[in-house]
Amino acid sequence: MRTTYMAKPSEIERKWFVVDAEGKTLGRLSTEVASLLRGKHKPTFTPHMDTGDHVIIINAEKIHLTGNKLADKMYYRHSQYPGSLKATSAGEMRAKKPARLIELSIKGMLPKGPLGSQIYRKLNVYAGSEHPHEAQTPEVYELRG
Repeated sequence: MRTTYMAKPSEIERKWFVVDAEGKTLGRLSTEVASLLRGKHKPTFTPHMDTGDHVIIINAEKIHLTGNKLADKMYYRHSQYPGSLKATSAGEMRAKKPARLIELSIKGMLPKGPLGSQIYRKLNVYAGSEHPHEAQTPEVYELRG
C-alpha cells in the first residue's frame, strides 16, 4: 500500500535565491517566484505546509510591463471612509515604490489566510541592485524563458 508523502517541519530545507528583475516581465517573474516561495519545485511539496525557499528580488525599478499597462493598469486602496478611494497607475508605482509593484503581484498568487501570510514573509524585494542578505549566501536563480 502506498501512502502520500507529508513533509515534517524538521525535514524542510530552505535555500535562499536571488532573482534579478532587470528587463523581466512582471507576470512571468511573479509566477515563478510565487512557485519558489510555495515550494512547488520540490519533491517534498506538501500543500498545507510552508515548504518553500526564501527569495530576494533585486532591481525592481527595472521591471518591464507589456502593452500600455504603465498608463492603464491601476492599483486601488480605500481607507473605509466615504469618498476616500485612491488610485495609482502602474507607471506611478514603478517610479515611487517599485518594490510594492512586485510584492502586490506575487502576494495575489499565494494562498489566502495564515499559510499565505507565512509564505509571503520569505519574500524580500529591493529597488536597487544591493541587498542586506549576503550572510545567507543566496544562490543566483535564472528564470525560465
